[in-house]
Amino acid sequence: MPLDWSPLVEFFRKHERPLLMTHIRPDADGLGAQLALHDALVAIGKKPRVAIASKLLPRYEFLDPTREVIEDFKPAAFADRDCVVVLDTGTWNQLGDFGKWLKESPLPRAVVDHHRTQDDLGGLQFVDTSAEAAGRLAHEIIVALGAPISPRAAHCLFMAIATDTGWFRHQNATPATFALCGELVAAGANPTVLYEQLYEAATLARFKLTAVALQRLQVRANGKIAFTEIALSDYPATGSVPGDTEDLINYPRGVEGVDLALVFIEQPDGGTKVSFRSRAADVSKLAERFGGGGHKLASGARVARPLAEARDEVLRAAEELVVSG
Repeated sequence: MPLDWSPLVEFFRKHERPLLMTHIRPDADGLGAQLALHDALVAIGKKPRVAIASKLLPRYEFLDPTREVIEDFKPAAFADRDCVVVLDTGTWNQLGDFGKWLKESPLPRAVVDHHRTQDDLGGLQFVDTSAEAAGRLAHEIIVALGAPISPRAAHCLFMAIATDTGWFRHQNATPATFALCGELVAAGANPTVLYEQLYEAATLARFKLTAVALQRLQVRANGKIAFTEIALSDYPATGSVPGDTEDLINYPRGVEGVDLALVFIEQPDGGTKVSFRSRAADVSKLAERFGGGGHKLASGARVARPLAEARDEVLRAAEELVVSG
């Protein structure tokens, strides 16, 4: 059943200066939803600002090369805001330092998300787990507001939806997905340019890091589980940056016969980031066991253990899931 956006429409009617936020390590879906909604709100006379609470990955710099819209979040710089809208996440652990600020802030807020895992961030909550991307929800909001969809907004929404469906390869791509993306192309989205910028403009360093991940690729549970890992030392060794790990999960997932794929990434604080992908098993529940969450077939977590310990512990749990499933 479609969400009732009337409370959010009223929310925007009452507020003039929204702060549009998304999760840390922002991806194409979160950024696309932010930028498209920003354009729509400007068009109806509002004064929104877009911020991110961690670095903008190099692969997304083309979205705002001069950083005229996307700002780095610094609490003092956003004292003029009168409300907050969080897009593409509903959990505190995905908000980084912004989450600490939000917990202390008296500002009214709304959450717009499509992930199963949710915390109570306060305020209005609009969650549709059947939506293939936050980009779809941003489109629904724009339509509910009666705002125009600019060519740039269409471009950003198409990017959001295309990337969160694996460029229409995943099970969450439906006839409605293609219908909406057709509308967005008619409104100005350029799929060819987007694909080239996202997938055909990788640095040599990124390829070198990918080679490291492929060299370490292993299987478990009679080939049903595949995994690889990246250590902090791999970045200087290859000249890459942490953002270059973003698509590595596709390689273990692409191994023939694999049901569950994982990537373990060592973190500067001594913990380990884990990405989970599955063809059938509910990995969101597996991720939740380690303080994370997400979708049934695509989730993530940060484990407060060194890489080797986190890998062994998570793999044991993954094997239990595969065997029981």
